[in-house]
Amino acid sequence: MTSFVDLWSLRGRVVIIAEKPKAASKIASAVLPSYRKITVQGVPLYVYKGNGLEVTVASAAGHIFNLSTKLSGYPVFSYEWAPSFEVDRRSLHIKKFYQALIEACRGRDYYINACDYDIEGSVIGFLIIKFLGDPKKALRAKFSSLTPAELRESFKRLTRLDYEMIEAGLARHELDWLWGVNISRALMSAVERAVGKRVILSAGRVQTPTLAYVAQQLTERNLHIPYPIFSLSLVVEKDSARVGASREKGVFETQSEALRVASIIKEKKYVQVEDYVEEKVSVPPPFPFNLGDLQGEAYRIYGFSPYKTQEIAERLYLEALISYPRTNSQKLPPTLNYGMILNQLAENPAYRYLVAQLLSETGGRLKPREGPKEDPAHPAIYPTGVKPPHNLPPDMLKVYDLVVRRFLAVFSRPYEIVRQRVVFSAGVPGETFYSEGQYLVRKGWLLYYYFHTPRETRIPSFRKGELVRVVEVDLKKMSSKPPNRPTKMSILKWMESVEIGTESTRARIIETLFYRGYLKMSSRGVEITDLGLGVIEVIGEFFPELTKVELTREFEKSLEDIRVGKTSRSLVVEKAKQTLSSLIEKFEPRKSGVGKELAIRLGMIAPASKCVICGRQALSGNMCRYHFEAYRRLKEGYQEWSRREGVSFRDYLKRVAESRSTGKWVKEVAEAVLKGSVLVLD
Repeated sequence: MTSFVDLWSLRGRVVIIAEKPKAASKIASAVLPSYRKITVQGVPLYVYKGNGLEVTVASAAGHIFNLSTKLSGYPVFSYEWAPSFEVDRRSLHIKKFYQALIEACRGRDYYINACDYDIEGSVIGFLIIKFLGDPKKALRAKFSSLTPAELRESFKRLTRLDYEMIEAGLARHELDWLWGVNISRALMSAVERAVGKRVILSAGRVQTPTLAYVAQQLTERNLHIPYPIFSLSLVVEKDSARVGASREKGVFETQSEALRVASIIKEKKYVQVEDYVEEKVSVPPPFPFNLGDLQGEAYRIYGFSPYKTQEIAERLYLEALISYPRTNSQKLPPTLNYGMILNQLAENPAYRYLVAQLLSETGGRLKPREGPKEDPAHPAIYPTGVKPPHNLPPDMLKVYDLVVRRFLAVFSRPYEIVRQRVVFSAGVPGETFYSEGQYLVRKGWLLYYYFHTPRETRIPSFRKGELVRVVEVDLKKMSSKPPNRPTKMSILKWMESVEIGTESTRARIIETLFYRGYLKMSSRGVEITDLGLGVIEVIGEFFPELTKVELTREFEKSLEDIRVGKTSRSLVVEKAKQTLSSLIEKFEPRKSGVGKELAIRLGMIAPASKCVICGRQALSGNMCRYHFEAYRRLKEGYQEWSRREGVSFRDYLKRVAESRSTGKWVKEVAEAVLKGSVLVLD
């Protein structure tokens, strides 16, 4: 049974450590009956004195301490925690917070970690207390929103430090540091041996398999050969209404077969109704938002990147407008006063009508629909009911509106939609066509969360066996489509699906790949750079384990086992060191080759022979590996093109070169062959 400590039962000098300045201000305003604000190095501290108690609320600014080592070379398994501004020049702004925390923590009788209640917040607060205070005198505050009522309650229910989360967080930092430093140094050392110059390269425990995934997706897209396909659709007429119908088997592969079927249907002029179904479907409300779901919706509706949405959600949290956003949960806490939040939301004219409708619809019996995902630290994201300021920036208002509307929707009724489907027999054995329609009969939760409102396309009712006149037969030639280009959102969803990274870190890791120059954004979307391709090629060849998700996922599971007490940080970190030692041992004999390969890809060494198309290192047939593979596929593809649509080889190349669906590398090879700069090999 957990024993709680009330802040106001303590005596002596207490320091409360918040994660960010805005949170410190909220905590001071909510918890302290009165206070004076002082500044140390320009950083505000909030001080209360009374009843034998002195309470100071101080702020961190994210991570005050980071891992570092004084050792050069690799492998390096000796490290220590140091102030962030001593480790990374980009963290110089941390220095004033560090100095203010030294002053705030000096000579205290109690230290309260009031950083965000997650693994990162637990680590941030613990390290400050460890190096500037005394963990034996420490307590933990737990809250999911920065509303005054919840903050006051949390400081009446202080607990011991959450050492399980602390240990899991420390282990995550150690694993990421060990992976990043050792593999990055190994790669940089290899280049330095090859060319005598030092370059900055990076690899990471989660970053590398993510880059490998993007590289594989874009490689397949760039190697895509568009094959001709032929769609056949009909327009039929019923009760003066025209209805489009699609072929149930999809597209034809050969033009001759498509023409044959089209000719028969034109000749018959009628199709027969083989089946007609009209079905009312009830669609339940959505689940409450977790961070991944919110990121997905903000991307779908507004085009916001996952990182932008996460940053906005964190700002809304610091304004006390929503609960803590970095959560995986799709469940709302049963202790939450839903009615009070709704009444507060109703004070906002934008939601007054919706709240009134919801209370009328439910009769005040508010039971949310919840999803299967849980988070041990925080519930699903919900609006606190605090009214947003009038000057809330537009993008923040959009994300806030999503959270509010989703919250309202989860209490509502299902929406009901009638779905229609008719199947026509075309008079050709095995050939049927279908048409579908739908129309809403009850709005239900769509009234509140209209972003999923289905398009209504009602079609007439049909009778089984009736003949329906065909007014149009449309035969179109198309091309098979390449794999979808990855987006920042699809990359994040892939990371979720393979269980690497966390809801807090995934968006940041994706942005790191862009910051490192491995990925870039173009007018077409996400692209991989030559540097990104080169790094993943070399790592894939010499450190193949690092490009696969299995190793990363194994350690992710170990980190969760630490959090639930199934294993220890020391065991997991030792296993990581052994894994890295084994990888580096295999790497060393091949180091010179690695260095040369990377130097060539970095443009630091001229390749012995260059690709006639792009200038990369030529490996076979005076082409780089990518264009040679495109060339190989292009040659193999002609046979299939000939089967589908009889064309000469040159016409085939022209059509491939002109198609918008052709992969970039395939298009470049086709153009080169047509110009004669690449010879056709037997």
